[in-house]
Amino acid sequence: MRRDFFGTLTESVVIEAAHRNLRIDSRSRVSVSRQPPPRDASSPSWESIRDLAFEATSLGPASPVGYVFASPLVPVLRPVSAYAAESFAPGAGILKGAVDLMHRIRNQFRYDPKATVVSTPLDEVFDKRHGVCQDFAHVMIAGLRGLGLPAAYVSGYLRTIPPPGRPRLQGADATHAWVSLWCGVELGWVDLDPTNDVLIGNDHIVLAMGRDFSDVSPVDGVIVGSQKQKLGVAVDVLQVE
Repeated sequence: MRRDFFGTLTESVVIEAAHRNLRIDSRSRVSVSRQPPPRDASSPSWESIRDLAFEATSLGPASPVGYVFASPLVPVLRPVSAYAAESFAPGAGILKGAVDLMHRIRNQFRYDPKATVVSTPLDEVFDKRHGVCQDFAHVMIAGLRGLGLPAAYVSGYLRTIPPPGRPRLQGADATHAWVSLWCGVELGWVDLDPTNDVLIGNDHIVLAMGRDFSDVSPVDGVIVGSQKQKLGVAVDVLQVE
């Protein structure tokens, strides 16, 4: 067991014997208690945050400068940057702009599990305007980074208890993904979920944080074999009294 650069506990396993099935079970008990999300009016201008990020003197995992540049799955693309810029008027508060961008992604992109796979390029996702939570998070991160703003990818789980007659939030009972935006020294990192158009509350459970999905994949490795491989994933998030 070790911690990677971002502080996530990781385990490496080598299985050299022939096998037909591999099952990985993980059980955790977590306690989540977050402060209420900050209000739009309380955030500094996005330009000031951009300048502060580039003035950072630390290169550690919590430093905003590590989340400003392109990463393996999130290139900085001019059309995506221009799309994000529509939400950030000159002098506007960074949180106000980020919330507006989140609203637009939720309203203008369609949740479609069949539209993409893990390896679908970002430009294709942006052109199709279809995808899943991973795609929406990558698009939002790319747009924010295109403006010079530090944005991280968060992987975790989503617990939802919908009102009677209302559907569960998309991403429930599955690995979920959202965005963490650095909003300055005072506000710190603020999390936004573009798939469901919400600021993060106590129903979002963080598993890991990195630059994009490639940094926080729950299971990563190489399987060698001649047969077709099939992957299944099941998640249950239950409240314990």
